[in-house]
Amino acid sequence: MTVVAAHQPHYMPWLGYLDKLAKADVFVVMDDLQYETQNYQNRQRVKINSGATWLTVPLKRGAQTDTILDKRIDNGAAGRHHWQHRTLRTLEIHYGRTPFFKQYGEELRDVYTRRWDRLIDLDLHMLELARNWLGITRPIVRASTLGLSGQKSDRIIDMCKKVGAKIYLSGQGGSTDYLDQSAFQKAGIGLMWQRFRHPTYPQRYSNVGFVSHLAFIDLLFNCGPESREILWSRTEEVSR
Repeated sequence: MTVVAAHQPHYMPWLGYLDKLAKADVFVVMDDLQYETQNYQNRQRVKINSGATWLTVPLKRGAQTDTILDKRIDNGAAGRHHWQHRTLRTLEIHYGRTPFFKQYGEELRDVYTRRWDRLIDLDLHMLELARNWLGITRPIVRASTLGLSGQKSDRIIDMCKKVGAKIYLSGQGGSTDYLDQSAFQKAGIGLMWQRFRHPTYPQRYSNVGFVSHLAFIDLLFNCGPESREILWSRTEEVSR
């Protein structure tokens, strides 16, 4: 039976996000939901010599009701103050000496030298880099192309029907509280729960200890081609 998973787009997704993507047959990027401040749609953490730090994409001020599709990137700053320049310099300084930075560096520099105007375009591009570098071949569908209706569980059920899925794979965070399991049962759609254990692996700046829940590039820069095996040989299967 076809399994579908879904999530809002993330800038530089973390490993648990990619684990859920890889364990589904179809992954829906929920690009038509309301934008949430202080979330991961325009920011992510990486490791520097003092621990974890945030890399943030500045956004133009919009309405409180803006969807993720509405959000525009603020490219107003120039020179070394521009967000792309600052981000690339941070990555070069703190990851430039990692074993596999050069292997991915050219494509990464392309991200931070071309112009981005819409947040969704940048997020989807970063997701494609993650998929290509980790060999994830699951198809991706954008929710904005499906014409979904309803809220919460009803919306997810509608999504499952429109992509032809009989099972919905959910994370084990807040989803366990808002999903109406009886509604899924009535619709003939099964629920599965992701069980993700974050792997540990060699990182730079070992003196500050291992830092988990970082951008996926932290694993790739440090471990290169072994990243795929590290990620999925140490995680658990989903639970029904």
